[in-house]
Order: sequence, then C-alpha cells, then structure tokens
Amino acid sequence: MKTAMLTAATILAMSAPALATDKCVNAVDQVTMNACSDAAFKQSDKKLNELYRQIEARLKDDADTKKLLVQAQQVWVKFRDAECSFQTSASAGGTVTPMLASMCMDGLTQSRVKDFESYLKCKEGDLSCPVPSAK
Repeated sequence: MKTAMLTAATILAMSAPALATDKCVNAVDQVTMNACSDAAFKQSDKKLNELYRQIEARLKDDADTKKLLVQAQQVWVKFRDAECSFQTSASAGGTVTPMLASMCMDGLTQSRVKDFESYLKCKEGDLSCPVPSAK
C-alpha cells in the first residue's frame, strides 16, 4: 500500500504543470492529493467534451456515423469506469483510492482526447477517418 501511495504521489507531482495551483504542487496530505487529482481529471474531461461536440458538429449531416460516435463514446465511458475500478481494486476502501481512480480516469481520458484530436485533423478523402475534414 505504501508503494502504491508513493508511486501515485510521484506521478501526481510529475503532472503538476497540468494542475494550476501551488496547493496541488505541494500537496502532502491525502485529502488535497485526492482533490487535485480529481481537478486534473475534470479538466481533461472538459477538454474531451469540447472535442466531442466539435466532432458531433462535423457529423451533423451524417446521422448514421453520428449514432456510431454516440454508441462508441457510451461504451468507452463504461470501459474507462470498469478499467479504473479494476486498476484500483487493490486499494479499495482506502483513502488513496479516490486519487488513484482519478489518476486512472485522467490518463484514459487524455488518451481519448488524443484520439479525438486526431479525428479532427483528418485530411479530406482519408477513408480511414470517420470524421470529415473541416471546411
């Protein structure tokens, strides 16, 4: 358990630039580390939602592909939540669990953000990309 906490604290410290406050950079208590990791996740989730809306807008004339986007995102959210439950199962019930869960969700969300960003950069005529290029 101590190893998990030290690892999590190290990872949180390394992601400090993404956290906007000195409180998070210098966090030494679990309550603050939990809050800071939750704030980082919420920031990533906000970015993901912005990108999702942009993709949705590009698909406004393609109901079938838009439906596939909605389905994929719903399944992805279920996967993210289940994966993070699995990843944090060793600490279940501990005070470090909220931080570890937020860090897991943040990492997976940042990965999904990169996916969405690549969809929004598709070139016209790229049949391997489900999102039409910007006009």
